[in-house]
Amino acid sequence: MDDSTNRRFAVVTGASTGIGLELARCCARDGFDLLIAADEPEIETAARALRADGAQVQAVVCDLSTSEGVDVLVTAIGGRPVDALLANAGRGLGRAFLQQDFSDIRRVIDTNVTGTVDLVQRVAREMQARGQGKVLITGSIAGLMPGSFQAVYNGTKAFLDSFSRALRNEMKDSGVTVSCLLPGATDTKFFERADMLDTKVGQQEKDDPADVAATGYKAMMDGEAAVVAGIKNKIQAALAHVTPDGVLAEMHRGMSEPGTASKA
Repeated sequence: MDDSTNRRFAVVTGASTGIGLELARCCARDGFDLLIAADEPEIETAARALRADGAQVQAVVCDLSTSEGVDVLVTAIGGRPVDALLANAGRGLGRAFLQQDFSDIRRVIDTNVTGTVDLVQRVAREMQARGQGKVLITGSIAGLMPGSFQAVYNGTKAFLDSFSRALRNEMKDSGVTVSCLLPGATDTKFFERADMLDTKVGQQEKDDPADVAATGYKAMMDGEAAVVAGIKNKIQAALAHVTPDGVLAEMHRGMSEPGTASKA
């Protein structure tokens, strides 16, 4: 991509499939040049599909759970001003906390929290210096409730939901907006990768990632603080604010405990 171009520039992480790929498509349709990233070679397939639709796209394979991976992505940006950062990279992890390998736990935390915060700080500093830019962080309605059998994942999303609101307030007079997308269960590879196909939530009907992405993209462009994607999820999010934590934890258990798929 030519740094001298006047076209707007967006960086989208976790963009090989699912919500991230659909967010990249939203950006491409709106005339952004794209830098898309993921920790798997499928990101090149995604780039080819976006180019076929006429987008200017650069793809980077990098592991954003590591500082080295964030370095690779920032190097690929190459000093070009970023108009929109869509920090969507994330990793799930199902089953009971005490049965999980700590290496898996650590990677979820490092991807969802550490890598996201590192990247957002690096890019948003440059946005603040220019006095313009948009940041969209993919949180989750999972962050609104105790995540029995997804304890670490929900905890990371609670962090992101809170972090995005705090950062938004800090930057309210900077010309940079920070928005948070809170999806519910979405039809992506998430549940397969998180080893949750034998759960009720893993087998239930899910939201279309294209619809979720469109909701998040509009919120980012409009400068909204946060948006919950889908009517059902809006109701669930509203109930989470008035329901005791113990009740929420038990409800979550009924959706995420291994073996609940057969009880659906």
